[in-house]
Amino acid sequence: MLTQHAQPIAAIATAPGRGAVGIVRLSGKGLAPLVEQLLGKLPAARMATYMPFPDADGQPIDHGLALWFPAPHSYTGEDVLELQAHGGSVVLQMLLAHCLQQGESLGLRVARPGEFTERAFLNGKLDLAQAEAVADLIDASTETAARSASRSLSGAFSEQVHGLRDALVHLRMLVEATLDFPEEDIDFLQHADAAGQLARIEAQLQGIQQQAQQGALLREGIKVVIAGQPNAGKSSLLNALAGAELAIVTPIAGTTRDKVTQTIQIEGVPLHVIDTAGLRDTTLAEVDEVEKIGIHRAWDEIGQADAVLFLHDLTRVGDADYDAADALIAERLKAQLPPAVPVLHIANKADAVGPLLEGDDTHLALSAKTGAGLDALRQRLLQIVGWQSAPEGVFIARERHVHALRRVAGHVELASAHLNTPAPALDILAEELRLAQNALNEITGEFTPDDLLGEIFGKFCIGK
Repeated sequence: MLTQHAQPIAAIATAPGRGAVGIVRLSGKGLAPLVEQLLGKLPAARMATYMPFPDADGQPIDHGLALWFPAPHSYTGEDVLELQAHGGSVVLQMLLAHCLQQGESLGLRVARPGEFTERAFLNGKLDLAQAEAVADLIDASTETAARSASRSLSGAFSEQVHGLRDALVHLRMLVEATLDFPEEDIDFLQHADAAGQLARIEAQLQGIQQQAQQGALLREGIKVVIAGQPNAGKSSLLNALAGAELAIVTPIAGTTRDKVTQTIQIEGVPLHVIDTAGLRDTTLAEVDEVEKIGIHRAWDEIGQADAVLFLHDLTRVGDADYDAADALIAERLKAQLPPAVPVLHIANKADAVGPLLEGDDTHLALSAKTGAGLDALRQRLLQIVGWQSAPEGVFIARERHVHALRRVAGHVELASAHLNTPAPALDILAEELRLAQNALNEITGEFTPDDLLGEIFGKFCIGK
């Protein structure tokens, strides 16, 4: 019986629903006989051939384009057949069912999510970082993210990782050669400038880390929660940032009962902005059960935020009860949020009290009603999450890449500490360099647990 990876696979490769064109894709080893059986002949390799797609009785299910890619010159590295038909769901399901029926003797089955790209990775057509970039390009929510994913898919990120790995391998070779030939003393490493090589690796790694962090922001976006007392202008600020009337705005306290989420972009960076229920004492008589649930959910969202915008109503600042309630919210924010999560205090309704006040790193004044101060808020949001103006050549990255690079940096730092002691422990130095290389190899998939592959490709769409 064939293993899963040896079985030929088939799937509809276009999104569900009506469309001008729909694609059924097959991939596997030795598919030529099945292709001849399905189409009556083998189409010319890597050329679009217009022809009927017959059913088991020889009657055409549809007419369309057949594209035949013999191995290894295909997306997966295996034989690949694509049938481009009209985009009706019934037509595509009929084509897929006919392919599965005719290929039953070969073990042809429906592909799992991401299995075509997984096979491209397993057959050496893409490394793991490039394979992930396929999904990131599909999921890109901004033009900047799409361009960055395209660079990763073309190998820009992988090239930097490979360059760093080669430098680590060369240094490991020197250290391990010294261990293998104990008659060579530490002077051997000094003459080879091992310390200089390690310093250059650290500098190179730092540059890749900075780019990866930028790429992760492009892919993941930033979760920004708007918080504050009722009627501070939270819904108005969301509407102003989004440029649309997304949330209901009234003078009635407690109008917003549940979160309202909108994704916007600033300089190509996605921001997931969440408007929440007004925060107040849930024991008050006027707070009903529905509003209590909304307030509880608001605090849940705050606990998961990358940044919090704490809105203050300038028209009520100075009122003893209002200031006391704001102080309680500020105290809970400080207790609940990790130190790394920034809280930006926003003095709203500046249009009602006069000219905009001067701000600082944690305070800004604006008017959600007129839009004054919104540009400063957008730029401040980018600053507090660590975004630098999009450099040319930035590549998309994932959190797992960022974490892997941090582990590499940790091992390289320990290696440097051992190397720069009067009597370096070369066996420990060699081990730290080995661990750094292994962490780096996880990014491109040269050293990757199988369960990680399942997690990565399981999130792809079927047919890709």
